[in-house]
Amino acid sequence: MSAESPSGTPPWWSTPEFPRVLPFAVFLVIGSLAGKWFPGSEYWLYALKTVVVAAVVWALRSRIAEIRWNFSLPALGVGVAVAALWIALDGIIPSLASIYDRVSALWTGQAPAPRPVDPPWNPLAFFSGAPALGWAFVGVRVLGRSLLVPMFEEVFYRSFLYRMVMRPDFLQASLREWNPRAFAITCLLFGLSHPDQWLAALLCAALYQGLVLRSGRLGDAMLAHGVTNGLISAYAIATGRWQFT
Repeated sequence: MSAESPSGTPPWWSTPEFPRVLPFAVFLVIGSLAGKWFPGSEYWLYALKTVVVAAVVWALRSRIAEIRWNFSLPALGVGVAVAALWIALDGIIPSLASIYDRVSALWTGQAPAPRPVDPPWNPLAFFSGAPALGWAFVGVRVLGRSLLVPMFEEVFYRSFLYRMVMRPDFLQASLREWNPRAFAITCLLFGLSHPDQWLAALLCAALYQGLVLRSGRLGDAMLAHGVTNGLISAYAIATGRWQFT
């Protein structure tokens, strides 16, 4: 029996878009539930989405030819530089919410209502009575951010989205193909997805995409992303500045 639909087109799960979008979408959907079920659910849900997305990436890995780690000195240097930039800009550049409030106040002449502030992600404080459990969640977070997130985010942004903006049959576009429109849109969306550190994220996206354009390998951006997240996580743990997790 043919796997094609009655219209003659292949089913959606067999398209090249599916394995490049699904892990990213699953991570976002599960993450959107964090803290909404019971106190501390954000820690359990992060562990759950890490395991689930890791399983999805593993199951689909054969359909994503570009998802291969690669070591290079430029990628290592970019990873270190982005980590330093991310930390240095914290508290200097206002968040998108803060910018909106300032513009709204100028427009309406009224002070904005104070926004609720979520406590930082800190399992050591939340599970202070069970430190082993707290450190287990820290370990899952560090591994998830340093190994798993770079894989599916780079596949989604630097491979799929960048090339999809250029042409619908995105696999026909080379990873080394320069397109200013695709570059701008991909960087902008990555920046907007990090509203508290939007400028650092925008510059980060530009540098990661530059690595891919330079080498033609997604693995360079994956390595840089992993180094960045690993260093930021180490900094957060060492200094207690848990907002960086």
